[in-house]
Amino acid sequence: MTKQTYEAVYARWQADPELFWAQAAQDVHWIKSWDKVLDDSRAPLYQWFAGAEVNSCYNALDVHVENGRAQQLALIYDSPVSDTYQNFTYQELRDKVATLAGVLANMGVAKGDRVIIYMPMVPEATMAMLACARIGAIHSVVFGGFAANELATRINDARPKVVLSASCGIEPARLVAYKPLLDQAIELAEFKPEKCLILQRPQLEASMVPGRDLDWHQAAAQAEAMDCVPVAATDPLYILYTSGTTGVPKGVVRDNGGHLVALKWSMKNIYNVEPGEVYWAASDVGWVVGHSYIVYGPLFHGCTTVMFEGKPVGTPDPGAFWRVIADYGVNTLFTAPTAIRAIKRDDPRGLYKQNYDLSCLNALFLAGERCDPDTLQWAGDLLGVPVVDHWWQTESGWPMVSNPLGIEPLPVKPGSASKEVPGYDVRVINVDNEEAAPDEIGDIVVKLPLPPGALPTLWQNDIGFRRSYLETYEGYYLTADAGYKDEDGYIFIMSRTDDIINVAGHRLSTGGIEGVISAHPDVAECAVIGVNDELKGALPLGLIVLKAGVTRDHEQIVREVIQMVREEIGPVAAFKKATVVQRLPKTRSGKVLRGTMKRIADRQEWRMPATIDDPVIFEEITDSLAEVGYGPEAVE
Repeated sequence: MTKQTYEAVYARWQADPELFWAQAAQDVHWIKSWDKVLDDSRAPLYQWFAGAEVNSCYNALDVHVENGRAQQLALIYDSPVSDTYQNFTYQELRDKVATLAGVLANMGVAKGDRVIIYMPMVPEATMAMLACARIGAIHSVVFGGFAANELATRINDARPKVVLSASCGIEPARLVAYKPLLDQAIELAEFKPEKCLILQRPQLEASMVPGRDLDWHQAAAQAEAMDCVPVAATDPLYILYTSGTTGVPKGVVRDNGGHLVALKWSMKNIYNVEPGEVYWAASDVGWVVGHSYIVYGPLFHGCTTVMFEGKPVGTPDPGAFWRVIADYGVNTLFTAPTAIRAIKRDDPRGLYKQNYDLSCLNALFLAGERCDPDTLQWAGDLLGVPVVDHWWQTESGWPMVSNPLGIEPLPVKPGSASKEVPGYDVRVINVDNEEAAPDEIGDIVVKLPLPPGALPTLWQNDIGFRRSYLETYEGYYLTADAGYKDEDGYIFIMSRTDDIINVAGHRLSTGGIEGVISAHPDVAECAVIGVNDELKGALPLGLIVLKAGVTRDHEQIVREVIQMVREEIGPVAAFKKATVVQRLPKTRSGKVLRGTMKRIADRQEWRMPATIDDPVIFEEITDSLAEVGYGPEAVE
């Protein structure tokens, strides 16, 4: 069969999107076929594969058990923080999930009920998601260890019949007791779940509430296996609340049918993975990457998926990722640029890689935040495989812009996430509300309808969905990211629209400045924020983390960085201040909290983000900002 070019596949999608996705849908198992590929009767609230019936758990597990993969490994669990390692074949995982589905049924959970999963990175978290899918319940995973009040808001919005949790999560230096947080959240919530199922981990035993809390293993011992329940393709599979929400959270809905088709298609066409290969998304099931590419995508495709409870550094060293790749023969790795930067910071020469045979690795994919060209280059030089910076969101559920290795590898432009994936018509709108010229920064939008797999709406909030995403530009989905297209159609995602700063009338991307700073040989990672300025409106301020072992004078490094920005971007950037910091504040998913740092610098009120990994870091950042004249303690 002749291999098609990217342009040919994209043109085929453009010519007839419904035919394109109907053909892709032949690759999955349907209980009942669709009446319409795309139902646009309630546009802009579109539905894919209307009238079809399907089961996502069946497509993830049973179909493989019944078709020759029963003894293939489905899930590899590697936990250096607990010194626990487990393997599950497709048959073993199917049987565990079917029994857990029976536990849920015994707890009164039925099709359409919501189940909140508040768990660490353990195999039971994957089983919980699939068990919900098996009986048509709607799961909502809340990142384990989330603050009680944040969990309470999600309980109030999702109104779950039951909550599945564990006694604790394990960080490299501490245990995080989940059960007290769960108890406090239920106490705070107006809506009260009927039951809680608690996984007791050996590192910490949780106290149980009589009559409400059930022991995971005891309940499983008394349950019978459940078969898959047919659900409508348009029924919700899960709700995932976007991180950093305040007040009423935004619950991104994912349907069953479109999600299944899109993820299955993406595994081969974007990631170039074959059934039976080992795929590792080094993320967390609490985030969209964990949903799409730890649990559902690899299992839909018949791959072996890796679930890792650890960190890129410190568990025990910067060679942790290379050890996992070598131990399990990982063919494709997907992680966040911040993970690679952490490895580069602690092991700038990549010496730890020499201890492992990584000949199995075919590609590294990076997403979750903008990847600066220096990090892309460093990883490519170290690993000797294609490094793909690709871009997508919780809302899209799968990549919107990527180098499609499974269709045709495209020439790489460092700093660009490459070109739009078939299914997405990505445009850039400028300040004049017109399509931007090449290289002109503007709002990144996607022409409607969004493809299968993207959010059809927000949970019980169609009005909020329209207001947040569809009303700014009629006929388009607003991504809230900013960037530009070059003359070759390559898309550069520079920053969130909130991070575009207006310096004396010039729109500048903080991401562009960060890319220049990151190229300095002593810099491991950096963040640029726009701080208020009476004269120019805003000025960029750099926060710089140095590589391990750098002993040069910090002021000299700052001077060199400032000069680099002046040479690369020009005096228009007005980049005159930067400070060296020990580390940057990040969410547990690796996103740098630029907005919070900006509020501190501008002496505005700010709240501790629910997803922060280490609250103490803000004391360090406040001190560093003060040294350069910003923040509440700044010297006037």
